[in-house]
Amino acid sequence: MSRKVYYTQVDFLESYRGKAFSGEWPTITEAFSITVSRFPNNEALKSITPSVFSLTFKEAYEKISEIAYFIKENGISPGDKLAVCGKNSPQWALAYLAITYSGAVIVPLDHGLKSDEMKKLIEFGDVKGIFADGDRIDVDVPELRFRVSLDNSDNYPYIMDIKGGKCGPEKVDSNDTAAILFTSGTTGNPKGVMLSHTNLVSDAFKMLRYMTLYPEDTVYAVLPIHHAYTMTAVFLECMFSGACCLFGSRLIVPVILKELRDGNVTMFLAVPMIYNRFLSSIMKGIEKEGKVKAFFVHLLMGLSGVIKKITGINFGKKFFSSSILKKASLDKVRVCISGGGPLPATTFKRFNQLGLDFVQGYGLTETSPVTHLNPVAAYKEESVGKIIPTLEQKIVDPDEDGNGVLYIRGSVVMQGYYKNEESTKEVLSDDGWFNTGDVGHIDKDGYLYLTGRAKSVIVTEGGKNVFPEELEDKFQLYGEIEQIAVIPYIINKETKSEGIRAVIYPNPQLLKKEGLEETSKKISEIVENVNRDLQSYKKITLVSVSDEPLPTTSTRKIKRFEVIKKYKDQ
Repeated sequence: MSRKVYYTQVDFLESYRGKAFSGEWPTITEAFSITVSRFPNNEALKSITPSVFSLTFKEAYEKISEIAYFIKENGISPGDKLAVCGKNSPQWALAYLAITYSGAVIVPLDHGLKSDEMKKLIEFGDVKGIFADGDRIDVDVPELRFRVSLDNSDNYPYIMDIKGGKCGPEKVDSNDTAAILFTSGTTGNPKGVMLSHTNLVSDAFKMLRYMTLYPEDTVYAVLPIHHAYTMTAVFLECMFSGACCLFGSRLIVPVILKELRDGNVTMFLAVPMIYNRFLSSIMKGIEKEGKVKAFFVHLLMGLSGVIKKITGINFGKKFFSSSILKKASLDKVRVCISGGGPLPATTFKRFNQLGLDFVQGYGLTETSPVTHLNPVAAYKEESVGKIIPTLEQKIVDPDEDGNGVLYIRGSVVMQGYYKNEESTKEVLSDDGWFNTGDVGHIDKDGYLYLTGRAKSVIVTEGGKNVFPEELEDKFQLYGEIEQIAVIPYIINKETKSEGIRAVIYPNPQLLKKEGLEETSKKISEIVENVNRDLQSYKKITLVSVSDEPLPTTSTRKIKRFEVIKKYKDQ
């Protein structure tokens, strides 16, 4: 069967409507079951570190049925909550699918949580059982009805050893809650985002209108899978399209390079930090070839980018695949997707010049998460893309530059925050509009451009609004800087006017080699260089160089509120 026949996106669902599911969208289990019937022998779940582990869709379905039987035998009813806490693995995925198969609600927990934080979320989420890695399974919650190990640790049943009885999938409605995801907490206390089957399934299928995913693809899941970004855009996307989900072991560049190569990855989804490091390494490699060769490579890259932009012909992939891309373990990759933060336009542009289809997207946990994608064939480098089909968007209270708060409405918008009606009402209107809290504008072609977060805006002495994310973006390609957080500081306590401060953690290798004093001088020079191109009210007026990493979430987002708290009186 040809790729063109496979690539029918949502349309193939019509032949299953009324047979495999009813209503507008199938449930997660119904969508997965359809994939099993279409591609039973395709690899579904795979890991290659430390050894190869692989299951086909048919094998995964049979194991899921056994695990679901175990769940029901332990007194779990439809709608009960079950947690999964572990590093990315096929076993994590089996637990997820078995929970939805049994009709229960999955509560994915960050593997990096502290024990007391994990206990708090389990109790708040009314969790009745847990699937977890051995280092997290002993959480102090005696009320749990069962504990199952995801990595074959002692004292608890191993998920792959669960055998015996099987059961059919529990019948649930597509509008029932499928998952409760706790937000990463970059701005304060986490909230439990309730997402329905329709939320997650519709988001996964609607994304396919702007990017091509084939059943022979291998998609790399290296970012934490408990996060909505990887869970929907990689894991569920694969489970609904017949592609293989390859689980990455560690978020470290040398390991990523090896797994990209050995896993024959064709689609790679990551955050800007990883792509910036890849690009930096690639460009340094080009410069080492000498000035003449580097000149011609840059010339060919520029030509490749122009040809691709105008004609759609991917000249760069053919030219650079056996040389530059192969050295970077990207020669088999056809699509790179960036999300989870702002991406420099230069990074976007250069990857496309090298022959990779590079896609930037946008979304939030509360929107399942993806709401915008840059179409592969019609991308705009400065934009996070166009809104995915059938969703609605609007900009509220735009300023003189057209920037206002972005609101979203449609099938991907959450049901609300778990046991938190007050917070739900703050962001979700009665007629379904969700306040993203992000500020930006939409151009005449419908492409979204983001400026920053409304809650993190800095109000200067002159009453101007400055968005920290916009300034942080200027530093992304400086190799001397590992992390940066732009925060306010009080200039005048009486008027409460704010100045702009940059808290910077330098490249640790530079810090070790040069020492804090010399490194601070270099950082100050970089800030001065960036300031030259900024409007006067946006200039950074205070720089603090940290000798230790800034606090982050598991997806490497800086916890801005903790940085602000630490430097408040400094």
